[in-house]
Amino acid sequence: MTSTETWNVEIMLFEGDDNTAARATLISGTGANRRRTLVGTGRAHRKASDPAVPEIGAEIATARALRDLADRLLGAASDDIADIEQHDVHLVR
Repeated sequence: MTSTETWNVEIMLFEGDDNTAARATLISGTGANRRRTLVGTGRAHRKASDPAVPEIGAEIATARALRDLADRLLGAASDDIADIEQHDVHLVR
């Protein structure tokens, strides 16, 4: 049987003078099916010699936050499988 679920990722950006930080929050499932919330973080720093283009800092910080979130999600899946199989499991990218 085929089913469909919706998982949401919210990206929050925090911009300072030459720094941008991002937080990516994954909420798996909705309502009664909500199972887990995971958070990934990322940062970007603009060198003084670089032009001030806030969108670029946001893109870099967001990409890093999503990469961190993906690693955390693989870790959570590894832990879930290990709980079922009763031995260590290490998923790789």
